[in-house]
Amino acid sequence: MNTRLRHILRELLAETGPVSSRYLAKVNQVTSRTTRSDMKQLNDFLSENGGAIQTVMGKGYQLEITNDHHFRSMLSTIFHQDKLSTNHLPRHPEERIVYIMKRLLLQDDYVKLESIADEIYISKSTIQNDMKEVRKRLQTYQLSLEARPNHGLKVTGDELNIRFCMAEYIFDRKEPIIEVDSEVISSEDMNAISKIVLDQIHKHRMTLSDIAVNNLAIHMLIAYYRVKSGKHVNFYQKDLLELTDQTEYTVAKEMVHEVESTYQITFPTSETAYVAMHLLGTRMITQSSDQVEHMMDPAIVEVIRHALQKVEEKLNLHIAEDQELFMALYLHIKPAIHRFKYGMNIRNPMLEDIKQSYPLAYEAAIVASLAIEKQTSITIDENEMGYVAIHIGSALERRKLVTRSKKCLIVCASGLGTSQLIYYKLQSQFGQSLDIVGATEYYLLHQFDLGEIDFIISSIPIEEKQVPPVIEVNAILTHQDFRKIESHLLQENQEIEQYFDKELTFLRQQLTSMDDVLHFLNEKLEEKKLVDPGFLEAIHEREEVAPTAYGNLVAIPHPITPKTRTTFLTICTLKQPIMWMGKPVQLVCLLCVAKNSREDLQNMYNMLGKVIESRSIVQQMVKATDYADIRKILQQQTWS
Repeated sequence: MNTRLRHILRELLAETGPVSSRYLAKVNQVTSRTTRSDMKQLNDFLSENGGAIQTVMGKGYQLEITNDHHFRSMLSTIFHQDKLSTNHLPRHPEERIVYIMKRLLLQDDYVKLESIADEIYISKSTIQNDMKEVRKRLQTYQLSLEARPNHGLKVTGDELNIRFCMAEYIFDRKEPIIEVDSEVISSEDMNAISKIVLDQIHKHRMTLSDIAVNNLAIHMLIAYYRVKSGKHVNFYQKDLLELTDQTEYTVAKEMVHEVESTYQITFPTSETAYVAMHLLGTRMITQSSDQVEHMMDPAIVEVIRHALQKVEEKLNLHIAEDQELFMALYLHIKPAIHRFKYGMNIRNPMLEDIKQSYPLAYEAAIVASLAIEKQTSITIDENEMGYVAIHIGSALERRKLVTRSKKCLIVCASGLGTSQLIYYKLQSQFGQSLDIVGATEYYLLHQFDLGEIDFIISSIPIEEKQVPPVIEVNAILTHQDFRKIESHLLQENQEIEQYFDKELTFLRQQLTSMDDVLHFLNEKLEEKKLVDPGFLEAIHEREEVAPTAYGNLVAIPHPITPKTRTTFLTICTLKQPIMWMGKPVQLVCLLCVAKNSREDLQNMYNMLGKVIESRSIVQQMVKATDYADIRKILQQQTWS
């Protein structure tokens, strides 16, 4: 196959739809007539190798694979110089970007984009478009690309930042045992260095989480390969002295000595300090809470107290006095400070699950992290926020355990059968929200300790004053009876339905981007004079901290600081999903909490959490055509 046909095949592989004859002619710098001749020749060749060229009237040419095995075999033969297995060709933009990042990070010298494009069968225009995102991601590590005519591109920047970037993109951390996703770094070396790390941890009786052990092994392996290539990290003298003075430096020295003996290589002092830095950033404190309290750093204590106060002010979660939470945050923040100081990246493989399953805890973690950033001038990334959310989520679960259900007593004059029917109907409807202590006839009411009863559900009028509140219902419970009971149950926690409004519900909207949605909702709320100036800017500011797209086609945007005088929820569904900071979204719940609010919104957050977790609920909502449908769906989630 000649070069022109290879170029055409590459363009067809890179697209899922038709490619025009004019475009293909421009790629090969030939006439349309020559291209038509090339297409015939290419089709003849592909028809014998599991493929075909389909002509799409008015649109161009499209590749069709008729026999996947034969087609891949042909690709392997034609592009035999390709270093990438054809079984793992990066097809999607994200896969291509990660592949390009790996190639650039693992290349000691310059590499040409044309070479990378050939390896993954994409066009020059496609790789140039992908490079915009590659540059953006490198910038987050303060790295850049140096271009040299006729030689290509090379990653440049501080060695420490290059290693942090390598740790993120070269290793597959989805499995408990880290897999090396590279042909340059071997799995055998990964296994050998992991064993050295584990042996030394056991020898020195250190306690690290599995994630921390993997993280340390990854950075040890990267250090070995970079030192072997003549690349060393550098520390300021003050930082170097501080690191070498730590107990962890002694452990790091022994780890490094084992690596040096195994691979016959010499690590400079700065590299041992590099390993010690990672030990400092991951070690877990194992003393009892009483022992830790005596050694607590007052500055860190004050930072955590301030962070929990801010969480309480904004979200009113009643967890600021949870001592177990306070201790957990202290034990997490203390080693984290070392990570922040040296810009270390810690990967949180649970991050997406945390966002989706515990949105309230994650939002509280963002509030706490922003408070910590303001107090300490350090930057906390999403991965760290995810770990903070785990501790806050535990505190919220503990609070549920001590928040008892409302106790009620059934009074029925129609006999045991009717009272049992009421009992089971209430159990079915309210579940654990209601603790039914029993059923009785009116004349036996005095036999119960009414001091322990929150309210009575009765099928007959009760006029006595020395009894708890009475909710009078029909012997055969109706929907109206259920609503009476629901209303009473929600008196302390505020009935979340009050936060919905038909006028703030916009269904099946034809909007095409996140910005379109936010501008649309901002205009609607401004028209109703519900938001203060700067509302839209505050929403964008919150998105910059961490995207509010939680997965399952749901986004819950909100301003970073309250910009409304009342609390309400604006709902917007879209005809088609849009991309929201990298995730598809079709259901938008814009949450606005009133300034200085002391409302207990736990039920609201619980309901939103159920929506995020359930594909069925989301699909019902995006298909809904009127407010009544939405209201019914959300009511069901409140009491399910």
